[in-house]
Amino acid sequence: MAKTREYAFVYLFGGIMYGLMEVIWRGHTHWTMTLTGGTALLILYIINIKMSNCNILLKCLIGASAITLLEFTVGVIINIILKWNVWDYSNRPLNILGQVCPLFFFFWYLLCFPGFTICRLVKKENRNRCRNNPVFYNESFSKG
Repeated sequence: MAKTREYAFVYLFGGIMYGLMEVIWRGHTHWTMTLTGGTALLILYIINIKMSNCNILLKCLIGASAITLLEFTVGVIINIILKWNVWDYSNRPLNILGQVCPLFFFFWYLLCFPGFTICRLVKKENRNRCRNNPVFYNESFSKG
């Protein structure tokens, strides 16, 4: 149960923060971007757990790759199949189907640094809370 709450918190936090970043960056957002942002932070969170001993540069490279793959998948569904036209990178160099491009891969790479910092802080806070409650501690952290 504690892990479910932990993942739900990360997902909601990622969705809200990404939605806010889009509003600041573009002046608007689409509801699908909050879902995608939540998924992206949750992916980073899992990468951070599974690769806890890896170099941050490598984690950011893997994180940016995962986010770019997520962006491509979501883009094909919502922009190409559903024709909702949420974003279009077709004017960017080296884009793939107008859904992903190297520039945004670079942006995702940079955003992975604060993203992994958030992940580390959430994991630390959750671990501290669970240690104060042995029932949740055993359920959440007995396997790593």
